[in-house]
Amino acid sequence: EEPLGRADSKFLLSMLVGRRTGSGHRDPPPPHPASRSANVQLVVALAAHVLVALVVGLTGRRLGRHVLLLAALAPAIAFGIAVSATPAVLDGEVVRMSADWVPGMGLTVDLALDAFGLLFWWIIAGVGVLIMLYAWRYFEDRDDLGRFAALLVTFAGAMLLLTSADDVYALFVAWEITSITSYLLIGFNDRDTAARASALQALLVTGGGGLALLGGLVLVSQGAGTSSLSGILAAAPTGGVVEAGLVLVLLGAMTKSAQVPFHFWLPGAMSAPTPVSAYLHSATMVKAGIYLLARFGPAFAPSVDWWTTTLVVVGGSTMLLGGWRALRETDLKALLAFGTVSQLGFIVLLVGHGDPEMVFAGVAVLLAHSLFKATLFMSVGVVDHAAHTRDVRRLQGIGRIMPVTAVAATLAAASMAGVIPLFGFVSKEAALYAAYHLDAGKLVVLGLITAGSVLTAAYAIRFVRGAFLNKPDDELRGDAVDPADVHAPDRLFELPGALLTVLTVVFALVLAPIDEVVALAAGSLVEGGDGFHLELWHGLGIPLYLSTGILVLGAILWRWQSLAAPLFRLSERVPEARSAYRGGLRGLFELADRTVAIVQPGSLPIYLGVILMTLVILPGTVLLRGVPIEIEEFASSPLQAAVAAGIVAAAIGTAVVRKRLSTVLLLGGVGFGVAVLFVLHGAPDLALTQLLIDTLSIGIFVLVLRKLPENFTAPAFRLGNGVRIVISLAVGGLVTIMALAVTTVRTGAGSADQFLARALPEGGGKNVVNVILTDFRALDTLGEVTVLAVAAVGVLSMVRATRQDDDGSEVEPGTDTPGDGEDAAEPAEVAS
Repeated sequence: EEPLGRADSKFLLSMLVGRRTGSGHRDPPPPHPASRSANVQLVVALAAHVLVALVVGLTGRRLGRHVLLLAALAPAIAFGIAVSATPAVLDGEVVRMSADWVPGMGLTVDLALDAFGLLFWWIIAGVGVLIMLYAWRYFEDRDDLGRFAALLVTFAGAMLLLTSADDVYALFVAWEITSITSYLLIGFNDRDTAARASALQALLVTGGGGLALLGGLVLVSQGAGTSSLSGILAAAPTGGVVEAGLVLVLLGAMTKSAQVPFHFWLPGAMSAPTPVSAYLHSATMVKAGIYLLARFGPAFAPSVDWWTTTLVVVGGSTMLLGGWRALRETDLKALLAFGTVSQLGFIVLLVGHGDPEMVFAGVAVLLAHSLFKATLFMSVGVVDHAAHTRDVRRLQGIGRIMPVTAVAATLAAASMAGVIPLFGFVSKEAALYAAYHLDAGKLVVLGLITAGSVLTAAYAIRFVRGAFLNKPDDELRGDAVDPADVHAPDRLFELPGALLTVLTVVFALVLAPIDEVVALAAGSLVEGGDGFHLELWHGLGIPLYLSTGILVLGAILWRWQSLAAPLFRLSERVPEARSAYRGGLRGLFELADRTVAIVQPGSLPIYLGVILMTLVILPGTVLLRGVPIEIEEFASSPLQAAVAAGIVAAAIGTAVVRKRLSTVLLLGGVGFGVAVLFVLHGAPDLALTQLLIDTLSIGIFVLVLRKLPENFTAPAFRLGNGVRIVISLAVGGLVTIMALAVTTVRTGAGSADQFLARALPEGGGKNVVNVILTDFRALDTLGEVTVLAVAAVGVLSMVRATRQDDDGSEVEPGTDTPGDGEDAAEPAEVAS
């Protein structure tokens, strides 16, 4: 039988989303009608983000800040589609979509949306709509808001793809898109040095983690024999290679979710505009790492001994460090940023554990965090707009100026601290109950959660008091803001945060619907995860006593912070991870400078020599080792031998003659000799093409070189010339041997028969060479045409540059250039 209250929750959900529910044991449901169209709707939601991003990027300059209202359309569509898919998903189905990407290589695009993914879609899209509306009132009209809106929409779309991708490589692509867009959003104010540095820091840390993640996904997918995420998690492969891959996956997730020691990038990201901070901290980016750990943790924790211990240590350390640092911050955004680090550690500890009840509690905390953290960041933006500062030492009693924001932020902070009757309290109670019921490590986990929650309660009080309440003069700076100078904020500006606060209260008081969602989301992660439910009141017991003690101790810690002053001073002496990052970056730059000074001296002959000798030594040695070479005949006729000898002589002459014009003619002789070989081999069309190309090339060379000195400068013989001769002979020998080897090792039919057989039916042409150029290798031909076009533009520029008189004025075509005499180029020459 289902837990008490689950039948009521089914009834409420049926009223909300229109699905029929019943009590009792759930049999496997028949396919839900809603899932028939949901497959296509997933693609529609993702495509809407791409389309809207393009539109707002192009229209932003014209629409000003109103472009953000247009940008809200994309997450609104996604939210509507998530709601429409809810009946099918909550009936136990997984909405799937698969489309061929490169059928010949077996590559497909696979999407899957289960209850956990659906919860993420609700958070990403729902919060996304409110963030867009908030940003609409946050910004003044400026020219670059179209770019901002396009990046924010792309950011949201990447997160939706990440949480619905059923292929690990598609997940990685979405992962990297979030890294790139977050880099651009954090550094949006690109004239600010701090913003650029913070953006680069975030990109390097999360980008490095992304590379580790890619390696891990490759190893794990190879061990499982599939790249399907659901297939990997269902099989949970084991072995040394898989465990090495899991280490890399863990590193990638830790960098993204700002876990110790990679936590320092997240507070630095506060250089971003507040709407970005609110979205990044509540619904996107950092939650990507949580999503990955929530997927992998329950599957691998039972079979990988170190997984649970590592996640408990990392999550608990991050929770404590983030809370401790938040107590010392004076900037409201920085305080919340370290608070986010702490809360992320809390969630990692829960979802990474693998125990079904811990995972259930982790899902509840994840949802609660999304609600209160978005509200808190938006409240800081309102305060900053009205008072023009976020420094708690300058803010004084402005809560009465903005009562809506003050109440919303206070309730959100209380939910973060775990005050009854708010959803944060409900989720924290679930976490304490889950830890209390653990069979192993109960005291450690309970101790970490309790200590971290005490810090959370203390910095929640510090936030509310520092932002909105009166403070004594000894806590204020001399430039404190006078409340009379603070203007009341726009009601529409306060509305998004207030709506999320309402949900924080409603979800706690009307638990049944959200309890069903959390249970099914946890059940999609771990077997038995849906066997628990949320309660506002569990009765008297250890978890409730701990919750009460947490609030009391948090208030004591805030009130008498001086008691912890020695610990604060001691912690300041401990090297920070950010210092290690900066030191490593400086060392990397110094190493790069020294390396470049050695390997990049600016000598073109050295560069070419290194490249050519690498060709000779590495692939040449490998490819030619053991390859049989048989020379059946050097030439099929004396005429071929004579033409080949002429080509060789012309090539050598090109390298040794000193007159430029002679060099061009000898170079043309090489091409004409090749054309004669084509004729002798029965390929007159190729010979004609070769003849035309060489004739045109000679004409262009002559046109350009006639303006240069007649002779090349004869360099004196140096030791380096001998080295160059050796390299030249080695490369020539390699190419010759390779040409002979290629004709020897072929065992099957060549490609010529295939071209002949397919040219007419597939290419529609009888001239096989033309079909190859325009059909079989059309893109290659297009590239060659592009190269020729660029070269022609360059030649034309050089010719035009020579038709200027001494004072630099350009001469119109058809007129004589004074002083040029016979050397003046005729208009016909320029045209040719």
